[in-house]
Amino acid sequence: MYDVVIIGAGAVGCAAAMALGRYDLNVCVLEKNSDVCEGTTKANSAIVHAGFDAKPGSLKAKFNVLGSNMMKELSEKLDFAYKQNGAMVLCFDENDKPGLEELKEKADKNGVKGVSIISGDEARKLEPALSDSVCAALLAETSAIVCPFEMTLAFAENAFANGVEFKLSTQVLSIDKLDEGFEIRTNNTNVKTRCIINAAGLYADKIHSMVSSKPMKITPRRGEYMLMDKSAGTLVSRTIFQLPTKMGKGILVTPTVHGNLLAGPTAENIDDKENVATTKSGLDDVKSKGLLSVKNIPFNKVITSFTGLRAVGDTGDFIIGHSDVRGFIDAAGIESPGLTSAPAIGQYLAELVGEILPLQKKTSYIDTRKGIAHFNSLSAEEQNELIKQQPAYGKIVCRCETVTEGEILDAINRPLGATTLDGVKRRTRAGMGRCQAGFCSPTTMALLAQKLGIAIEEVRKTGRYAENGGQDNE
Repeated sequence: MYDVVIIGAGAVGCAAAMALGRYDLNVCVLEKNSDVCEGTTKANSAIVHAGFDAKPGSLKAKFNVLGSNMMKELSEKLDFAYKQNGAMVLCFDENDKPGLEELKEKADKNGVKGVSIISGDEARKLEPALSDSVCAALLAETSAIVCPFEMTLAFAENAFANGVEFKLSTQVLSIDKLDEGFEIRTNNTNVKTRCIINAAGLYADKIHSMVSSKPMKITPRRGEYMLMDKSAGTLVSRTIFQLPTKMGKGILVTPTVHGNLLAGPTAENIDDKENVATTKSGLDDVKSKGLLSVKNIPFNKVITSFTGLRAVGDTGDFIIGHSDVRGFIDAAGIESPGLTSAPAIGQYLAELVGEILPLQKKTSYIDTRKGIAHFNSLSAEEQNELIKQQPAYGKIVCRCETVTEGEILDAINRPLGATTLDGVKRRTRAGMGRCQAGFCSPTTMALLAQKLGIAIEEVRKTGRYAENGGQDNE
């Protein structure tokens, strides 16, 4: 019997696994997909929010600020991309300036430092590409950007290094309450545990209803994005927001940690928890609203568009805490600023487990992790030395992002390694460049096929493999 089973390997589930890895506990993560961060975590704005927007006193405010303050040190210890680039919230009408004052007041109450209100001219001096109609802006110096894939994979790999078990391609079908703990039935096996953390994202309400009679509803909120080539990445240096509405923070324009330019998301509540299609109307909305903030956004340099689904709860806040069934803990409705909040939520979930089970810290806890060596970020001397040690780093597979065979092999062979093209892409960026995998896919597929022992035509872009080596689309 496990001490703790975490359902869901997104940012929050992996952060909880990392936090629990500090203790002498038998912990397992169940994930229905074939890889970490294949749900909400894989498609979002990648912003480390400063914390000026959340309602004071809410869980969103609490964990946003705590998570933001943790992120820089975590990125250094766990080796994932992070950049404190700052943010602006734009005001286009003098009559709306009280909205900026409200945000500033929230920031002060939430304990966010480095927040001020500046004039339109001051904003354009800092960001010359801003629209001429900007009359004022909130400047937040502690806002940052991150790579959500690298961050979540870093959490997962650190948890794995500290003894946490991951069962991927394992979908929860039902949960039975036992006299002591729970029995979880999955598509692969049955698992017993003393405690459950429900971090199932869009499906957290479904998991919750397997145990609790207390109702919970999670609504998918579709957000569409447009990602531009790196040649557009310097148009703005900060994350540019518009004054938020009840549906969210509006269309933003931001650089990414890897040098691209991102615009989005839209905000549309839908019923289908698997509908990640982009729409003409949604992308047109991204274009028109993006241009309100920033002049001359080069939408002719868009290299891909994508949709993310945010898990919106029915309380207006994160749903985190003990349920009405002892031993079952919810971490649900983790919409924005969920990515920022994840490490702090993970620590809090570990504390909640401590109210059920005794926690004793490990004496051998590993608090660092080394990520994949990104060849294009190394100096010429470092590149040459790496090639001498491992010749596979001398073969470029992805020309757009300068990703080598050595990096792809590392992505496949490391703990919780990639088994699909998208898994390799998230770990190495092979396929994320201008040609969108048109050049590198055949070589990547061949490397995956060799590792998995399957025919090259059986290699999947995403999803899981059936146990017999075939494909499983469920």
